[in-house]
Amino acid sequence: MYQRVTEDYIERLRSHPFIQRCRNGTITRHELNVFVAQHAKYSAYFTRYLCALIANLHDPDDVLRLAENLSEELGFGEKSGEPHARIFARMVDDFGIDLRQIQMFPETEQLIATTFHYCKQQNPAYGLGALCLGAEAIVPPLYSDIISGFVANGIGAEQLRFFQIHVECDDDHADTMRAILARLQQDNPEQAERIMEGAQAMIEARLTFFNGVLKGAQQLCH
Repeated sequence: MYQRVTEDYIERLRSHPFIQRCRNGTITRHELNVFVAQHAKYSAYFTRYLCALIANLHDPDDVLRLAENLSEELGFGEKSGEPHARIFARMVDDFGIDLRQIQMFPETEQLIATTFHYCKQQNPAYGLGALCLGAEAIVPPLYSDIISGFVANGIGAEQLRFFQIHVECDDDHADTMRAILARLQQDNPEQAERIMEGAQAMIEARLTFFNGVLKGAQQLCH
């Protein structure tokens, strides 16, 4: 369920100039550093997005399932013994990026606000649509393209561990959420509209985020 929707979203995101240029190796190191800095601002809240969503789940079993995803993000899962936020922070340091000196772009603020808005909704269909179809499900192919951009700029695999971990584990995270989504929709077909609202809003916000990265990188050059 929702496989075609996910494929359509991935195609839209991979058609964005930023991702296209990562994939074909024409993205610059400066643009990638701008992306990393802004993505750091967004991803710093990821466990809190997940906590907000978990707080609105009605089924205790669903809470446990997403708690496993949260545990993996915090470094307690089988695939990584280190918190993902710490791995990301080390990558940021390796790239010589000082986040304290970098302002958050309006487009990044919008992505954060959109994610929180839907994850905080009392009806969890909104947050599941946003965080599953609009985030976790699209990460593996998206990050694969971004990794290609870094590699084209001479960045070694050891410095890209954060992205590689998410290429490997976010399919499992998305599958967990998809199973919950499928049951919600089966119990109440009207939930599909709420699921799609959250997902679509996240895709639009992420496309706007990529616009902000390219625009911000150009402005910072002048």
